[in-house]
Amino acid sequence: MTNIEYRNYVGGRFVQTTRSFGDVDPATGAVRAFVHEADDSLVAEAVESARKSLRGPWGKATIEQRAAVLDRIAAGIDARAADFLGAEVGDTGKPAEVAKALDIPRGAANFRTFANLIRMASGEMYESATPDGAGALNYTIRRPLGVVGVISPWNLPLLLFTWKVAPALACGNAIVAKPSEETPGTATLLAEVMHEAGVPEGVFNLVHGFGANSTGEAIVKSQGIDGLTFTGESKTGATIMRQAAEGVRPVSFELGGKNAALVFADCDFDKAVEGVARSTFFNTGQVCLCTERVYVERPIFERFVTALAQRAKAMRIGDPWDAQTQLGPLISREHREKVLSYYQLARQEGAEIVVGGGVPDLPGPQSGGWYIEPTIWTGLTQRARCVQEEVFGPVCNVMPFDDESEAVDLANDSAYGLASVIWTTNLTRAHRLAGLIDVGLVWLNTWFLRDLRTPFGGSKLSGLGREGGRHSLDFYSELKNVCIKL
Repeated sequence: MTNIEYRNYVGGRFVQTTRSFGDVDPATGAVRAFVHEADDSLVAEAVESARKSLRGPWGKATIEQRAAVLDRIAAGIDARAADFLGAEVGDTGKPAEVAKALDIPRGAANFRTFANLIRMASGEMYESATPDGAGALNYTIRRPLGVVGVISPWNLPLLLFTWKVAPALACGNAIVAKPSEETPGTATLLAEVMHEAGVPEGVFNLVHGFGANSTGEAIVKSQGIDGLTFTGESKTGATIMRQAAEGVRPVSFELGGKNAALVFADCDFDKAVEGVARSTFFNTGQVCLCTERVYVERPIFERFVTALAQRAKAMRIGDPWDAQTQLGPLISREHREKVLSYYQLARQEGAEIVVGGGVPDLPGPQSGGWYIEPTIWTGLTQRARCVQEEVFGPVCNVMPFDDESEAVDLANDSAYGLASVIWTTNLTRAHRLAGLIDVGLVWLNTWFLRDLRTPFGGSKLSGLGREGGRHSLDFYSELKNVCIKL
């Protein structure tokens, strides 16, 4: 039996509750920790504690004081990097080498980035004429949004949690946050770091639980929450948006994706194969930015499919702590059943299974994990459900196209609009097509390369609003205009 417990953090203290649930290691299927579930009364206490903190020292803190707190939190993550790595890998099953290189450093980097951004954030100033000729001066100042409800997903738990918490704190807000019930570990460790960094009590509150009829719904429905930020499924986002309409509260959503890659015959072939393999199979396909639709110019179609299949077959699946492992498990048994149902549906819709399509046979403890084979389909039509619906697994359908116009039409034929990748050595074409594809983010000859100052978000079912740089600051703060008659 495990002796790890993840408690809530409310009003500057760690809180146990009478209800708990198991936190399962998806690489083995074994319970690795027990999580204390918050009830409605504890959520209400967290909201009240957050509101109270805004009337205290935190509400009067200067920009430099807030930025210094963020820097201390970043240093705390660095100091406990090994603990964060253990929790991240234990909760997600992702390869430790990936989490060590990406997730943990990025968690600290998010705090440093927004500490620096808030230090440098500028307002607007306008001189204007008045009827009497004396003139007027208008300038803007930022004020916190208030109490922000943060609901984050399980696929990149620390990275995406800190991506919201850091700018919210930088802008002077108080927070009531709920991590995914699948991945509570790093968020709880972050609460410990916050405590050690001297974040005033009530400024950051962490409550564990589920979504509907549980902690998540209690946060969304609380009228003490002034704004909501959520990353997750599009349907859940729509539900939250309806509930947030009570009180006309702002929302920031980063939702699903069914992202396309366009591969032209003039691409750097080896780089394109490697890039599409990465964008399809990274994190076992469990990233909203992953590629599930691959459109390849007909002259290189057969060659590309063969090369991509070879790349998929060579992927090392297994123990996340093995440095050679490239592909971890899916997050849960339920999610694997969902992805497998799409694997079956693809067969019914007439797909040719180029590679994969099942569950690997693994030895040892990993035999009980939620592993699945990387999979490539061809032969599906554009109207197939497997081409239109988000699978969120290590799978793509590869389809040929004949010209630029067809490629753009295929890429845009989706209810989602998050990201796209174009592989071509013709930069004139790349720039031209980037403006024609209906997404929030286009990569040219690369994937998953991010500058944290740039806007991030999607269109259509993929989200609402933008995060990153000043765009995050604009959501987490209210801009106030001050007019002075001279």
